[in-house]
Amino acid sequence: MIRWFPTSILLISLLLPANISHGQELDAQKKQLDASIQRAVQFLANSQQPSGAWSFNSYGESTAATSLAIMAFMAAGYVPEEGPYGDQINKGIDWVLAHQADNGLVVHHKSHGPMYSHGISTLMLAEVAGMLTGEREKKCREVLERAVKLIVSAQNVNKDKRNAGGWRYTQTSTDSDLSVTGWQLLALRAAKNIGCDISKDHIDKAVAYVRNCRGRNNVGFAYQPGGAPSATRTGTGILALEICGQHHTRDALEAGDYLIQKPLHPDEFYYFYGAYYCSVGMFQMGGQYWQKTRDAIVPQLLETQKHDGSWLATKGSEKQAGKVYATSLAVLALAVEYQYLPIYQR
Repeated sequence: MIRWFPTSILLISLLLPANISHGQELDAQKKQLDASIQRAVQFLANSQQPSGAWSFNSYGESTAATSLAIMAFMAAGYVPEEGPYGDQINKGIDWVLAHQADNGLVVHHKSHGPMYSHGISTLMLAEVAGMLTGEREKKCREVLERAVKLIVSAQNVNKDKRNAGGWRYTQTSTDSDLSVTGWQLLALRAAKNIGCDISKDHIDKAVAYVRNCRGRNNVGFAYQPGGAPSATRTGTGILALEICGQHHTRDALEAGDYLIQKPLHPDEFYYFYGAYYCSVGMFQMGGQYWQKTRDAIVPQLLETQKHDGSWLATKGSEKQAGKVYATSLAVLALAVEYQYLPIYQR
């Protein structure tokens, strides 16, 4: 069953007759956005593998791809165990739950960066756990608890001051970066929100690392401490601070100002990754920060959607990841105002 939230109306530039009423214009804008999201989730439903998984083109079936697709359905208002896409969501959840290693890592194929898949999958399990019932809920919470313990263990690996508090590609990495750290922090916050026992100290240490990733001259956020800032990393930093209670702190406000001055552009590498983080992060900021970000990113996404309802990146590893990756992140960015996912709620 699809559940529609009251949403703010997205201000998308449309060619409408001059005499159309303001109410009609707003209604047309909302319908365009809603229709885009519905076409996208239908594409995702059609792209599910017989196993229940979703795939990245370059990596095959993946817990990250599956978890992103599940969260896209949920962001659009669909839930497990009921409704038109309930079966697809259930199969995807069950597939992810079946792919936890003995050490707690939630991955399917080994790669150079398993903590990416693990963080994304843990976030999904934390978001969906409260919507499940019976044995599926019990299994989800068991897998989630082990997944959280692995994230905490990876943070506690002995690291120097520059890298302390963060995460990187593997659970034994002795360095850190903002990209991997962002997913682990989202997962920890979501898990804490549903009752997992996570010490405030772990959140605080992660926030300290995020702050340490301010870009050169304290402009925006960078991939690692002291690096050059980018829109994508700045969106990551803002969201990490906002969901951890650092609302409108100096770091967040300055980063938000940077994004307004240098917004995400479709030609950038990791555009869809950035669209997700910038949209959700600036939505948490609210006010002009969200207004200006929405006015930039939403038209970009609507204009680049394919006829089959999908999106596809044009550059680098995002292009190699394929349509499921780009489409899932596009839906997560477009649907932020619905606020169906708990992590979206202000």
